[in-house]
This record gives sequence, structure tokens and C-alpha cells, in this order.
Amino acid sequence: MQQLFLHEQLTSVFNFGLPKPEIPDSITQNLNPTFELREYQQDAFARFIHCLNNDFPNKETPLHLLFNMATGSGKTLVMAGLILYLYEQGYRNFLFFVNSTNIIEKTKDNFLDPRTTKYLFSENIYIGEKKISVTQVGNFDGVNENDINICFTTIQQLHTDMNSEKENALTYAIFAEQQIVLLADEAHHMSASTKAQQELFESWEKTVEHIFKSNAANLLLEFTATHDYEKPAMIEKYRNKVINRYDLIDFRGDKFSKEIELVHFDMDTQSRMLQALILSQYKLRVAAKHKIPLHKPVILFKEKSIERSKDSMKNFHALIDELTADQIDSIRKSDVPAVQRAFRFFDENNTSSELLCQQLKHDFDEDFCLTVNSKEERKNYQILINTLEDKDNSIRAIFAVQQLNEGWDVLNLFDIVRCYETRDSGKTTISEAQLIGRGARYFPFVLQDHADKFHRKFDEDLDHELRVLEELHYHSMHNPRYISEIRSALIDEGMMDNDRVPREIKLKDQFKETDFYKKGVVWLNKRVKKNYRHIQSFEDLGVKKKDYPHQIATGQGGTITALKNENITIVSDENSEDLPVKDIEMNIVKAAIAHSPFFTFASLKQYFPQLTSISEFIISKDYLGGLTINLQGNINKLGVNRAEKLAACCGLLSQIESDIREQITEYEGTTQFHEEFVHAIFTDKRLEFSPNTLKSKEDPQFTHFVSVKDWFAFDTLYGTSEERAFVRLLDRWIKETEKDYETIYLLRNEGHFSIYNFSDGQGFQPDFVLCLREKNGNALSYQLFIEPKGEHIADSDRWKEEFLQEICAEYQSKILSENRKYRIIGVPSFYNEDHENQFREDIDNALKTVPQTSEQDG
Repeated sequence: MQQLFLHEQLTSVFNFGLPKPEIPDSITQNLNPTFELREYQQDAFARFIHCLNNDFPNKETPLHLLFNMATGSGKTLVMAGLILYLYEQGYRNFLFFVNSTNIIEKTKDNFLDPRTTKYLFSENIYIGEKKISVTQVGNFDGVNENDINICFTTIQQLHTDMNSEKENALTYAIFAEQQIVLLADEAHHMSASTKAQQELFESWEKTVEHIFKSNAANLLLEFTATHDYEKPAMIEKYRNKVINRYDLIDFRGDKFSKEIELVHFDMDTQSRMLQALILSQYKLRVAAKHKIPLHKPVILFKEKSIERSKDSMKNFHALIDELTADQIDSIRKSDVPAVQRAFRFFDENNTSSELLCQQLKHDFDEDFCLTVNSKEERKNYQILINTLEDKDNSIRAIFAVQQLNEGWDVLNLFDIVRCYETRDSGKTTISEAQLIGRGARYFPFVLQDHADKFHRKFDEDLDHELRVLEELHYHSMHNPRYISEIRSALIDEGMMDNDRVPREIKLKDQFKETDFYKKGVVWLNKRVKKNYRHIQSFEDLGVKKKDYPHQIATGQGGTITALKNENITIVSDENSEDLPVKDIEMNIVKAAIAHSPFFTFASLKQYFPQLTSISEFIISKDYLGGLTINLQGNINKLGVNRAEKLAACCGLLSQIESDIREQITEYEGTTQFHEEFVHAIFTDKRLEFSPNTLKSKEDPQFTHFVSVKDWFAFDTLYGTSEERAFVRLLDRWIKETEKDYETIYLLRNEGHFSIYNFSDGQGFQPDFVLCLREKNGNALSYQLFIEPKGEHIADSDRWKEEFLQEICAEYQSKILSENRKYRIIGVPSFYNEDHENQFREDIDNALKTVPQTSEQDG
């Protein structure tokens, strides 16, 4: 039986019920809050904490682990979190090394410069009650033991320093004397010796191993996106070291990346360039139309050699200088779907070819283009390259050969143009695929219907205008063999599916002739910014008033007599005392508040708008003034022990911060629903599915079944077995109840609309909406939100079921609209085939509720 990798063993034990360690405050409170921790990053932390503090099969000392995480998945953020946690565990010295000086400069900014947008730590770092600084050092002699000390170097320079005498350089002696954490980025470069099965002591790998094993308390943590799982020597070495594996296929599958579109064009290089420019400008204008802060989409022009790159840049500037509207119109004949959509967009938004020509001449002027083909150019333009997403960075086009293949993180790269036309070796094609993967990082944005800014939003709505902002276009010549090779390489990298299955659902023609389609409405709510204006106390926000226990040092001690198995304990008096915060010296409480950036007045005003000052926050019984600290331990001389009072206040504030964070949300869903016309919401949809999913399968029998049902609005359904079972149940229910209703329509929601959780504004797209209109002159219409779920999914989506219950409770007796009477119903349970009798009963009970005459305003 094949032995499992460490990451597989951990997955197994966690799946079988071993609780994952909680992520400590040292990590969550000290990373830059701009970077929201994703589930896979939290999982990486939990795995590390478990492995550091527990034994596992074949665990070795010193501990050596490898994090295999996809390009763009936030390896450096995980690294920063591990530094914070290890500082809390007593480590102070960290050696960061990598193969490239470019990556070092970028990482220095990420770790050391709070002014940069990609700085990874919070503005102030507190471990416990102590403020911590992050300091760059050249070596670890005489460093500040209170700081996080980081030495940055390349693997080449490290090898040189360790194997030659040099003043103020790192030495083997330093690593033997001190506990040091070695952080190896792009670690696949470090395994040259293993891959070749050589035993050269002078190799990079041997140098690192010598350093690492010089002290049993040292740690070696490797990070790479491209670990080798094929070569036997690598498998043997890393089987018990790969702590997590989150490949590009996982990253893309979780919708954290752009989707790749291969654009092959049977025209010359300049025409390919122009086509990319037109698509880039299309993306810019689409973002502007929807008020998405995409200040500029960037194009990378990739060449084979530095000389060719210089020529390409020269030809590009000539293209821009001499560009005409006729040249732009010549691209209209392109059969690339994205290009066709671009020209339709320009036409619909009154952007003529003449105007587009002027825009391109301005936006791609020579001043807004950059070449980074040499190390010197890369060094000179380091800031521009690393700040491409910033508003004041005007670079739109970059010309490069190899300098950006590693260590380049940019979200607003939307097009890559392969300027040369020859096919290359397999190794080069793989390198191109890896570059495409690096460029496929998702550009985050928030929409009314999609609160999660970091995920793709339109995988099931490919015709949406904003879909183009979720795509990276790779432009190449029309060479079928090359296209096949690059596509295969992208599939191997996990950036493309082997085969996507296109599907389409259409509204039936007869449905589009109905009055309901032409004049009917659906009722939806909105997601709005959370309104905290009514909050005037902790209790209003849901923060419970409770005493905070604080343990004071008891003064206990003991002596152990040598050679005797006895422990003589010295005891002292121990008491407890309640200390109201209002009785603590004001300057002590203010000092505790100053320790946390969360409690700045500006921050507090976001959640307590009625607050007038920090003094009120301290004194008022509605806030800190109404709380008490329960002191336990040796309270003698507490009156003069200012440090103990400060520690108690810091602990209280930490608890309050956690309580507040649990309650606050950025958005909420309105309890007010508004009308939208059915024909404006429900349209034909073009869908794509992975070939191995049930949704992708054609079901001729089911399609025939719904095709003859007038109440089913679409021509078919691509869904789960649970959803199809629900439709068949509804058919039986309609046969029994249709005598009571003038019209009945079931509409499938394929991303057509969202409703928003009242409490936090989280978006929810119910799978179906059922619309009924009563007979007997009551003119009462019903709208039911319905969600089928299998048992295996129901628990993770429990909040959706609770939201449907809230809708049912809020509107079970309300009639909407003065002229036409409507009731909104959230069927209060998920449909599940095993419990469909209960679901049927829930529908009947909801429809039987006698509505009151009160109506929603507006």
C-alpha cells in the first residue's frame, strides 16, 4: 500500500473528527485587515500549529515542512502569519531566502514598508500586551530580542556567505547558537541536489541543510507553487514534509482566479497587438460603466529575446503613433467572441472608431509603456512593477522576455500577447503556461448581487457584461499545433478544463406571450450598507455586558530538593475583587486603548455613531463605564500596581473587540421588497459545466417532461437530481391544487437574481421562485422562494434555510402593493427528496396563512 503524504494524513485525521486548532489572535489581530484570510490559508495555519505542537508519524527534529500553494494564493501572507505565531512561541530571528533578488525587494516591501498597499502586517503589532517591531537585519549578532528580526538574502548569496569568511556575514556558528526560522520561498529552486541525486556538500541544498540542522530548535519552512511529485528522490524526501497542497486546480476551482481564454488570430503581430488593445479598452470602459475601480487593465507583450522585445516595443509605438479609425475597423472582422462583444459595447455606448482611436493613442502613449528585459531595468522600475494596481501608476503596457516569470504579483493583468510566431520546445510551452497562471490572479470587485469580492461571479452567466473582467486573454498566432500544446499545458497546470460542456436554457416562446411575462413582477430586496445609527451602547450592538476575569500573579513558588522526590510549595494569600472600569485611573485605560488600533475614535464611531469622545467611551455606563473586571489572585498592593491594571484593561478590551467583531457586518439586507418586471429579470442563459458533473448531463426524458408543462417557464433544467425530483413533486402538487389558482409558473433562477440576508446582507440565489395567482376574485398573488438541497449540503447552507424562515415570519401576514395584492413566502425548509412530505406540508401551511390588510409602504 502506497504511503500517504503528510498533507493527506492530516486531511484524513481532521475529516475523522480531530478538531483543528483555532487560529490565535497573534495571527488574526496582527495581519493587515485588508487581506481577508481565506479558508485554505486558515487551514494551512491550523495544520502548522498542529504539527508544531503534536507528534505525527515520522516527525523529525528539527522540524522541516513544505507549503505547496498555488501562484497567487497568498503564500507570503501565510508566511507573515507564521512569523507572528512563531514570535509568540519564542522565536525572534527569521531568515528569508529565495533564488531571485527581484522577489527579495518585493518581499521587503511586503514585510517592512507600511506605506505600500501590499504591506502584510497591521499598522501596530501586539503580541500579548507588547508592541512589536519588524526589523531588517544583516545577521543575527546583537539583534533586539523584542523585535521580529528578518534577514533577507538569495540562496546563492547565502551559499557564498556560509562557505567563505566575510566580515558581518552569516556564519554556521550563529545558526548553532540561536533558534532561527528559515523561510525558503520558490523552494523548488533549492532542490537541485535531490533532483540530480548528487551528494555535493557545496550545493545550495546541502548548505541549507547544514544551517538548518545546526540547532535542534531551528525550523525550515519551504514555500512553492510547483513541487515535484514525480521523481522518486523528491517523493522520498518530502513525503513527511508537505503539510498542505493547494494547487492551481484547487485555486481555480474555488473561483479565486480569472478564467483563461486562448485568442488565436490569423493575422500579423501588429494586428494581434491592436486586437489586445481594443479588448483592454473594452474592459476599462465596462468597469467604468459599472463603477468598478479598475484604474487601468495592463497588457504584457511577451517576446522570445531581448532584441526582439526591443523591436516589438518600437513597432508598438509606431502602431500607436500612426493608428487610424480604419485600422480599428479592420479588427471588426475578427470572429473572436470577446472582440465582437467589445465592438457591440462601443457601438451601444456611442464610442466611435475615431473616439476609440484617440483613447488608445492617449492611454498607450510611450510614457505609459515599460520594458523590463534586464536586471538593471527591473531594478530601476521595481516600484512601478510592484504597484501596477495603484491609482497613480499609469503603466498600461509592459514588454518582457523572462524577467517577470516568477515573483510578479499583479491583479490587473488582463491580456498577454505572444509576439513571436514560432513553436517552442515542451519546456518553453510549460513556462508560458506558468506565466499565464501567474497572470490569472482575480481582480476583486463587489457588486450589489455579489458581496464576495474575491471570487468569480459569472461562471454560470457567461453572457453577463462583466464576465470579461473575469477573463485573461492570451493572444497568439493561429497555429493549431501550438494552440493544442499550450492548451494541454494549461490543463496540466490546472488552469483550464479538459473539456467544458456548453449548455443553454431558454424561456419557452409560449411563456413569453403570457401577461405574466409581459406585465408580471417579482419582489426582491436590496443589499445596503449596514446602518448603525440606532446603536447607542454595547447592548444595542449585541455585545453582552459581563465581568472580565483577570488572573494576577499569586506569588506562589516552590523548591525541589536535589535527589529527593518532593516538592515544597510556598503559598500566599489569595483573594478576588471586583474592579469597575470607571474606578481605574483614566490615563491607564487610555493607555490600554492606545495599544489597539481597533479602539481609535474613528473606528469606534463606525459602530457607535452617537459616541462623542473617547472619554465618554471610558466613563459611560453604556460602554466601558458599565463593565467590571474580576481580579483573581494576589490583590495586595493592587492600588499601586499600575502595570497589573494596564494588563487587566488590555485583556478586557481584547475580549470586547472579539465580541464586537462577531456582531458587526458591512452590509444588511433590506426588509423592504421592491418590484422588478419578470421580463427584465428572467432571460435566456448560456451556461458551461465541467464534463464530470451531473449538471452537464443531458436528460432527454426530463426535458420532454417539462416541455409539455405550461407552468414551467424554461425549456429544460440543468441541475441536481434533488432539483429534478422537486419539479416532479411540484407537478403532482399542481394537479391537486390547480383548481384554486388562475395562473401557476415555476421559474428557474440561474443567477437571474439574488435576495439578501436581513442580518448581514449575504447574497442568496434561491433555485426556484414559484408564482401563483388565486381564483375566486381574490386577486391575491403569491411568490414562493424555494431551495432544494441534498442532506450532504444542507448543514453548510443552514443560514439560507433560516433566512427563508425569516422571510416567512416577516411576511406571512403582509400584503404588498396597494393596487395588486402580493404575498412573499420563503418556504421554511429546504426541499429534500427523503423528506418531501414535510416540504409539501410546509408549502400548504404557508399558503393557508390568512393575510392581514396591512401593506408594505411603497
